[in-house]
Amino acid sequence: MMEAVHDVVIVGKGNAALCAALAAREQGASVVMLEAAPEDESGGNSRFAGGVMRFAFSDVDDLKRVTDLTDHEIATSDFGTNTTDEYFDDLFRLSQFRTDPELSEILVRRSLDTVAWMRGLGVRFVPNYGRQSGLVDGKRRFFGRLPIEVSGGGPGLVKSLDNAAQRTGVRVFYHTRAVSLIFDGERVIGVRARQRGRAVDFAAKTVILACGGFEANPEMRARYLGPGWDLAKVRGSRFNQGDGIRMALDIGAAPCGNWSGCHATGWDRNAPEFGDVNVGDKFQKHSYIFGLLINAEGRRFVDEGLDFHSFTYARYGGEVLKQTGQFAWQVFDAKVKDLLRNEYRIKFVTKVVAGSLEELARKIEGVDAAAFLKTVREFNAAVRSDVPFDHTVRDGRGTAGIGLPKSNWAQALDTPPFEAYQTTCGITFTFGGLRIQPDNGQVLDVHFNPITGLFCAGEMLGGIFYFNYASGTGLVSGAVFGRIAGTGAARAACAAGN
Repeated sequence: MMEAVHDVVIVGKGNAALCAALAAREQGASVVMLEAAPEDESGGNSRFAGGVMRFAFSDVDDLKRVTDLTDHEIATSDFGTNTTDEYFDDLFRLSQFRTDPELSEILVRRSLDTVAWMRGLGVRFVPNYGRQSGLVDGKRRFFGRLPIEVSGGGPGLVKSLDNAAQRTGVRVFYHTRAVSLIFDGERVIGVRARQRGRAVDFAAKTVILACGGFEANPEMRARYLGPGWDLAKVRGSRFNQGDGIRMALDIGAAPCGNWSGCHATGWDRNAPEFGDVNVGDKFQKHSYIFGLLINAEGRRFVDEGLDFHSFTYARYGGEVLKQTGQFAWQVFDAKVKDLLRNEYRIKFVTKVVAGSLEELARKIEGVDAAAFLKTVREFNAAVRSDVPFDHTVRDGRGTAGIGLPKSNWAQALDTPPFEAYQTTCGITFTFGGLRIQPDNGQVLDVHFNPITGLFCAGEMLGGIFYFNYASGTGLVSGAVFGRIAGTGAARAACAAGN
């Protein structure tokens, strides 16, 4: 069965895909979206995102472009900055200077304007009070360069963009998994799909692939990320099977980026295999910076206080996966209980509580109890108690005299009751993807020539992230390059029609 010829067919329906659809409609193109999931599970990984947005801003006037701030909020808050230089520094530092210079230039310099554009589409942004701020001397201080989030998190973002797409006449086909690109040897002219068990061809002047990476596919994880990655939990959509990447490679698209790298975090050990839309991102456990991460051997294995979690969480999930049994316990005492993020207080959590360290050692399943107690005693003795604790800055309160330091937020575990949370690795998205022409999102072939009719955006875009990731960058990257791809595809469709 062949549908009518559309200007733009988009594979996927997450943040990047919806931004592409809305940008294409602004150019006057007809747009249809193919979503593998049923409607109640649609939205891709964006549906599972926390909603923080990392964009460049220099002052409160920049923030006022994306959200309404009262005079009282401005007077009583320190929003900090995330200047273009600071943003570039974070991208370069975390990617070990491998991030593509053209792509990162576009991401950083267009980030504020793109978030403001999203606001104009009906997305509501609010100050990130709950997760990235604290009261210091009566003033609200935001940290991690993330003062703004989407109201309603990832689900709120998808809903707002979905509403905007409906208003502009974008058609969505659910239960429709793209199988292959229709390629005549010179240009992409459509998408072959399976819709509720039947074959359907969608003819198109241009196609945008925005259907995520291969994180939900254990075979591809083991093949590209390496042994053991098939054992990781999947934080997000079960529908991100790598289909879009495979389809593009099949017609000669150029792979690009860190194919052995991914975004992976600490995730509840007993969470389901795939993300649960009713729980969202709450299986994550990001307050490890205030405690200790302990493996089966009873030892620490990372510097928990190396930086704000925003700059380490996406790498430390992979470190947990490397440990015996693919798990680690996050251990805290009563001094920091009020600092733990809200995901530590959900009903579905793997947690033990004890009145003494000895009792805790017996309760943290799978851990060498004697080694754990030795680790804690050595750590407690090494804490620099002369440096004041301040959770809103990198406070320099570290350790001295132990082999693996804790650089910031170090406090002795000495105040009962003690709590421990068992985590494993939860993979969010994969870093490897397709090579594009940065100015319009067109996919390049292995000779770096544009593939006529084919565009790409979102998590299947390669070349931006390597080794690590700064929280809040993915949604903004998806929006920036989704907008670019949508505009580019619509203009190409118009030219093809003429």
